[in-house]
Amino acid sequence: MSYVLRLELPDRPGTLGAVATALGTVGADILAMDIVERSHGHAVDDLVVDMPKGKSPDVLITAAESVPGVRVETVRPDPGIADAHREWELVEALAGEPERAYHVLAELLPDVLRAGWAAVVRVRDDGTVELLAGGGGVPSFEGVVPGWAPLTGPTVLDIEENWVPEPWRAVGTELAAAPIGSSREAVLIGRPGGPALRRSEVGRLAHLAMLAAVMSGRAPAPGSWDAPAG
Repeated sequence: MSYVLRLELPDRPGTLGAVATALGTVGADILAMDIVERSHGHAVDDLVVDMPKGKSPDVLITAAESVPGVRVETVRPDPGIADAHREWELVEALAGEPERAYHVLAELLPDVLRAGWAAVVRVRDDGTVELLAGGGGVPSFEGVVPGWAPLTGPTVLDIEENWVPEPWRAVGTELAAAPIGSSREAVLIGRPGGPALRRSEVGRLAHLAMLAAVMSGRAPAPGSWDAPAG
């Protein structure tokens, strides 16, 4: 079975190699790596690793953290096949079906950002949400009155806010949103159980949302949205 390890580690030569060696001692095979964040001598990486049948994922934490300065933020089952080109596949799919851009975005985003679900929604005049497209294990939006609207830029959403449904909060769903087409339409991603959505991931969400809006012919005026918040 494959797992995704999110690691916080010193951004210096040899550290990642030492982690790979340590994981190898417990039989883990690294399938892919995503650079999530780099800043001031610090790095956050996602490693997709394959484990021999019958071995507990807990041994991955022990092995990785045996390397000085390394901390495992989360270990979770890999939600999809490890593929370094999945973001390009989303771009190609959007170009191939521009009339279904919102549906393609919602269907493929969970694999691109390793989230549990994605949803494209519109805020109605009465303040409630209409689900336009969903992907992954998208939850019900019935009765949701969004605290994010109107949305002027991509941002991480606080799950402790009153508008967040209790079932989302109960499983520790990390949330982020980006406007798509207008400030009343948004694409949301949910990552039940974490890890936290980093600024770089929210930036990718914003970029792909803008691309889908352009493909669908509903892009806003250039410069009308802000940079990722949080």
